[in-house]
Amino acid sequence: MKVYDFKVLLEPDETGGYAVSCPALPGCHSQGDTIEEALSNIKEAIELCLEDMGARGEPIPDPSGTLVGTVVVTR
Repeated sequence: MKVYDFKVLLEPDETGGYAVSCPALPGCHSQGDTIEEALSNIKEAIELCLEDMGARGEPIPDPSGTLVGTVVVTR
């Protein structure tokens, strides 16, 4: 069994809670009322996306290609 380390992006939702997505898996999104719930929900969404990809014979993308960085802008 191979272990994958997918990066996820959490953003506060306008209506409360958090929206979360997985950049390595376009269309893989979820949400939660708390950060912990959002992370749990995106883990489930990632697992379902991978299961679906496997059923269609699609390769699983290498998540190590997703880099995380920040950019500071002064105005």
